[in-house]
Amino acid sequence: MKDASPKPAPRRDAAAEQEEVLYAPRRKLYVRAVTGVFAKWRWALVWITQIIFYGLPWLTWNNRQAVLFHLTERKFYIFGWVFWPQDVFFLAILLIISAYALFFFTAVAGRLWCGYACPQTVYTELFMWIEQKIEGDHNRRQKLDQAPMSGRKLAIRSAKYGAWALVSLWTGFTFVAYFSPLSELLQSVLNFGFGPWELFWILFYGSFTYLFAGVMREQVCKYMCPYARFQSVMFDPDTLVITYDEERGEPRGTRRKGIDPRSVNKGDCIDCGICVQVCPTGIDIRKGLQYECIGCAACIDACDQVMDKMNYPRGLIRYSTENALRQHWGTKDIISHVMRPRTLLYGAVLALVCIGFVWGLAMREPLRVDVIRDRASLAREVEDGMIENVYRLQVMNMTEAPRNFSLAVSGLDGVRIDGDNTVKVGPAATEAVTLRVLVPYDSGKPGANEIAFDVKAGDDPSLTVHEKTTFLFPR
Repeated sequence: MKDASPKPAPRRDAAAEQEEVLYAPRRKLYVRAVTGVFAKWRWALVWITQIIFYGLPWLTWNNRQAVLFHLTERKFYIFGWVFWPQDVFFLAILLIISAYALFFFTAVAGRLWCGYACPQTVYTELFMWIEQKIEGDHNRRQKLDQAPMSGRKLAIRSAKYGAWALVSLWTGFTFVAYFSPLSELLQSVLNFGFGPWELFWILFYGSFTYLFAGVMREQVCKYMCPYARFQSVMFDPDTLVITYDEERGEPRGTRRKGIDPRSVNKGDCIDCGICVQVCPTGIDIRKGLQYECIGCAACIDACDQVMDKMNYPRGLIRYSTENALRQHWGTKDIISHVMRPRTLLYGAVLALVCIGFVWGLAMREPLRVDVIRDRASLAREVEDGMIENVYRLQVMNMTEAPRNFSLAVSGLDGVRIDGDNTVKVGPAATEAVTLRVLVPYDSGKPGANEIAFDVKAGDDPSLTVHEKTTFLFPR
């Protein structure tokens, strides 16, 4: 007699179940174009950032590239400044400023950087604009994807991919132009003679621009960007974020234009879904704040246009705070709570660091001298009972004009430089000079004695460096 009891279902592989939960299949987004106040701000930032990025390498200053991080020469040229490896301190301060600016603006208004100025956002906007111009609006793009391959489809796709590739290669070329002189790169283009590293970085940076902005898009923001993961620790209930007013919008539902939603027991939301269609990461802001939201405010522009058509007040989706929604605060109350101790502290620290950075740049000496005593010959007695020490001076002229410097030594009676005491240093150059310093035998004590070198510009007496070192007497 057969067993009639039900058999247990076959066990599924645990790893497969976990993979099914963790890795949902990607749903391609056909982002709808949107206009409005925040869209204009985004495009303004696109124009500003890209004019700066693409334009800076073409600017000249003192017959050179205005902004050039010349790795071969180990010099950074930024308009009138020339930075050397010894100036890495300024880079550290700049990174601190960037970190505190991120903390400050995130605590005040969430992911402003992501929504308006992040390169991923900027280039995705640019690539989507190209896509829209070539393939059409979101409905046409979707139909084109679903259509079988044809000559027309192949031509349209080739035009789009070709335009993306040109923008990506030009972006890679521009990136490399910040580290290798643009004049040399242009000559390499004409001669088809790129060096291996220049060609590698042009293709590397261009390829990732194409991949991130053209192919992966929202996947970068959702799965690769670390900021999306730790942003929550910088948010609090008084942070300005993009919010959906659930109390006003629910219950949502369709109705004819001009109908009072309360007369049909509905909220202001007509459930049109346009806020989802315009979202570059494909989220529904009506489900609350989500880590995928990059704060671009496209949903605000879209919802405001729908509210205008329905003759409802704007602001169903708006910038607000959790506390403001819960306690029905007005604009004045929101602003007063945004400027709270946390943001004031971040702002104060940021301001102090910025002031220190500017002060450091203003007080930066255009002349630097390193003194190294010759270790092969520490001290020896020469003619006339003099004691000789040999030094190597590294004179760094940080200005972009050639200068003649006079060298002097002081600190002991009768101390003098034997030989030429001048050195000529070219613009933004370094010159090494070896000096023999003589001191009478009875002018110091055995061992180390302090002396100092004075390096002075001949055309500018105020440009002087006083560098201390030691003079050794034999014991």
